[in-house]
Amino acid sequence: MLLAVVLVVSGALVAGAAWGIYGKLPNRVEGFLVALAGGALLLSVTSELIEPSIAKSSVFHAMLGVGAGAIVFAVADYLIDERWGPNRGGGLLAAITLDGIPENLALGVALIGAGGMEVAALAGSILLSNLPEAAGGARAMTADGRSKGTVMLLWIGTAALLALAAIVGNLALAGVGEGTLAVIRCFAAGAVVASLATEVFPRAFREDRHWAGIATALGVILAFSLGSLAGG
Repeated sequence: MLLAVVLVVSGALVAGAAWGIYGKLPNRVEGFLVALAGGALLLSVTSELIEPSIAKSSVFHAMLGVGAGAIVFAVADYLIDERWGPNRGGGLLAAITLDGIPENLALGVALIGAGGMEVAALAGSILLSNLPEAAGGARAMTADGRSKGTVMLLWIGTAALLALAAIVGNLALAGVGEGTLAVIRCFAAGAVVASLATEVFPRAFREDRHWAGIATALGVILAFSLGSLAGG
């Protein structure tokens, strides 16, 4: 199951990049989809990572993990902006790689001891998030003057790196105690939440300011519905 989930989720990056390079979608529609995915991912990390971790550890340790993940992401995001700039293609690629590592690490950790349906909401939310994010990043990179073939190869490499993060997260942490694993899950969740606040929701608002809030709410409803089907 691990390999199948990782391939589907990481493959969404490649599909999104192809969409950004060769396809065309109105900015408002893209912004709506970004907000939808962001809302789904926000609820998923809360219900599938943070909430179960509190039950396995404690509120204090869980919140410590969430805060640490957010701080690490914010510092790394700042360094990327200083090095490449927030709006250039290279910066977008580095930023999305940074976004994707905690997401895929969280996915790999969530798969430890979980059934297929229990991971569906988180995996589906990451997949939805990967599509428009990769499309926007690939489009910006081609606008910077890179060839379409080079951009596609870069995104294939990014997808492979993020797939590796999920596999490492699953295999390396399989024998870790429940308390420690709970803190690691919260660390990944904190990094994902920080990425939503700094990268995903601002972009959705810029491109579709009137409908971004509704799309976010619909994403929450979608993730909640998937979680309910899984019995969560």
